[in-house]
Amino acid sequence: MSRRARPAAGPRVLGIDPGTRRTGWGVIEPWGPRARVVASGVIAAGDKRPLEKRLRTIHEGLAAVIAEHGPRAVAVEEIFHHKFANAAMKLGHARGVALLAAASADLEVFAYAPSLVKRTVAGRGRADKAQVARLVTAILQLDETPPEDASDALAIALTHVQASRAVGMRARR
Repeated sequence: MSRRARPAAGPRVLGIDPGTRRTGWGVIEPWGPRARVVASGVIAAGDKRPLEKRLRTIHEGLAAVIAEHGPRAVAVEEIFHHKFANAAMKLGHARGVALLAAASADLEVFAYAPSLVKRTVAGRGRADKAQVARLVTAILQLDETPPEDASDALAIALTHVQASRAVGMRARR
């Protein structure tokens, strides 16, 4: 009687979907040909608080996630052109705080275009948030769909895992 060996877990990846009101995060690890969720959630920074206080809340929340779950890499979306300049600037502030949290923990950061994240998870670069959330739930075999911001963060982490595998496969040729 032979027992199948359990796949070894790969290095953990923290995906971050930055926002000044809600920042989604998700930690996954490669598990054989798949990936599994270690943890995910949303840092609620608030709507009415001053921006600097929300940014501090995001930084403290991400630092706690990093300390608790020990990722080896961080994946974030690249900045995209936003319809409203003020909204893009605020998003840039939240993304900067995420980069600072990663740098403070000496973690390497990888950035992915939003269209690549959607294409990796949904097969097309213009998928909507609900479709991404449903597919993240299916791919990671979750019992329930995570909140939208956490689903987006898990999609970003999945994109990094897929990109890392592709690089590894090219290196072995």
